[in-house]
Amino acid sequence: MTRGDHTTDLLRRCVVVGGAGAVGGLFAEHLLRAGAEVLVVDPGAGEALPGGLKTGPGEARFLRGDITDIGPDLREEIGRADLVLLAVPEQVALAAVKQVAAAMRPGALLADTLSVKGPVADEILAHAGNVEAAGLNPMFAPSLGFAGRPVAAVVLHDGPRTRALLRLVESWGGRAVRLGAHEHDRLAAATQALTHAAVLSFGLALASLGVGVAELAAVAPPPHATMLALLARIASGTPEVYWDVQSANPQAAPAREALAEGVRTLAGLLDGRADGEAEFAAALGGLRDLLGPDLDFYRDTCAEMFGALRPYS
Repeated sequence: MTRGDHTTDLLRRCVVVGGAGAVGGLFAEHLLRAGAEVLVVDPGAGEALPGGLKTGPGEARFLRGDITDIGPDLREEIGRADLVLLAVPEQVALAAVKQVAAAMRPGALLADTLSVKGPVADEILAHAGNVEAAGLNPMFAPSLGFAGRPVAAVVLHDGPRTRALLRLVESWGGRAVRLGAHEHDRLAAATQALTHAAVLSFGLALASLGVGVAELAAVAPPPHATMLALLARIASGTPEVYWDVQSANPQAAPAREALAEGVRTLAGLLDGRADGEAEFAAALGGLRDLLGPDLDFYRDTCAEMFGALRPYS
């Protein structure tokens, strides 16, 4: 860990709950590399841990346990920890916050990696007044790593350990973006729930058209091939992750309705009216205005993406 800013001392002992999962494993691995002592807590993982993590001297320790029903061994470990990171599903985290906070020593840091922050923030504010508290949401798949990618940070009880953790995230190459809990969920609904809903709806529409992917791929222009790639990525992922993004965020439903309204608006522009083409052009102009000064950046980024697409064979 970074020694000049006392990060080593501030976050020496870390408990990563759910550390056998993808997100928890990402943090556990990086904390280990930074020099922390890491205890991975998970109720169902086997001997093999992700990211090359192992149990043994100088490496991650492993404790099989249920964070919603803390036993004496786990309680002792939590009481010694500088950081307890909850990398678990939302309902598990909500059920665990009160007793985890009670087991922690004052001034230690309780963090989470939930994709929705409002409910867990309410639980922490109600039951975790004696500890620092922050919610992190890596806005990327764990397999991509931190380098150059945003990590949303909802700081509820600030302090030296919270700041040390955010410095660590940035030392790993991530960009810590501080947000309020409501602001996080509003932006997550637009960046995650809306995006996933658009890709999933595209896939459901394809299925209803009855066109085979192989015959599509043979003639697919770059935008369609990109959509197929996005669909394949989501379809290959963990259903629970995408379910949580859609179901747990109270602002996801309005985002989906906005998507549906967008389709209805587009259909209305193409209903055969004499002025339809002019209104369609005006709508595209409005979208250019929406992108504003970032129009060129995203247009050029798209061109680079299309240029990197592998030919289908």
